[in-house]
Amino acid sequence: MPKTFSEPALPCRRTTLHGPTMATRWSASIDADAGLDLAALQHDLAAAVGQVDEQMSPWKAGSDLTRLNRAPVGSWVDLPAEMLEVLDCALDVHRRSGGGFNPCVGAVVDAWGFGAARDAPDAQAIRAARQATPLAAQAALELDRPGGRARKNAALQVDLCGIAKGYAVDRMADVLGRHGVRHALTALDGELRAIGTQADGSPWAVGLERPEPGHRAVHGVIELQDLAVATSGDYRHFVDVGGTRLAHTMDPQRCAPVNNAVASVTVLAPSCMQADAWATALLVAGPEQGPELARRLGMDVLFLLRRAGGLAEVAEVAEVALGRFAADGGACA
Repeated sequence: MPKTFSEPALPCRRTTLHGPTMATRWSASIDADAGLDLAALQHDLAAAVGQVDEQMSPWKAGSDLTRLNRAPVGSWVDLPAEMLEVLDCALDVHRRSGGGFNPCVGAVVDAWGFGAARDAPDAQAIRAARQATPLAAQAALELDRPGGRARKNAALQVDLCGIAKGYAVDRMADVLGRHGVRHALTALDGELRAIGTQADGSPWAVGLERPEPGHRAVHGVIELQDLAVATSGDYRHFVDVGGTRLAHTMDPQRCAPVNNAVASVTVLAPSCMQADAWATALLVAGPEQGPELARRLGMDVLFLLRRAGGLAEVAEVAEVALGRFAADGGACA
């Protein structure tokens, strides 16, 4: 006899899965029914972020990124499709940002003590990086995606730390989709992506940090639904040299850490890979050119600008809200 009624839905529950990766932790908050295989999902999420780390880490001697960096100039290097996808996006953001985002600054990152080579600035390495005259990234790094390979046309070190974490969040979202999860929030460091809404239909609420070194405080709340967000700033990752804090984000033009009035940049985008790269590019662009570029490209961005100079003086910040941030009245939902 055919059924004339619907089976009752299994009860929905909130579950959070997490694990270590890339010197930080990944997490996924999930609203799903009791039939979800959490052990299998945990395994697949960890495998997804682990693969990104194995391919794109500058600290792992056997990573695909390290193979590319060690390869002779002009020689093709076979690379996995995932890494080529990230490189392609990095070069696109490099072009559209006028060089603000540059995946070919690995030597500069190392020279200032933020890479795998050293943990403090090295004056000789900084001078060498500044004296080098690399080509624009599009000319210096050539991709052959159909052939699954890339090659360097100049002596350079590729660094994907400004985009790889965002891509790892996208990979987690893909895993959740394959497991049939329709309500989740994935996160890795300051990069997050919402899959749908919460089970009750409300958007996912994400706190935006106040850019204050040494403190954790909320500046506002962002609501996400089928959207990614990434924040870049100069207040969380830095080295102290002679009492001066040097931010970990590099200004490719100056071959030095970013030093401008932008305390943080938060970007909304369809993919976390794009949001991650653009947050870095707009931080580098600065308090005037950054908002101008974001307006021209029609982006959804929130700039927090210092009213006073110096990394320690961030209690007073001004907002420049564009796109959906402006429509929502700033950072607070």
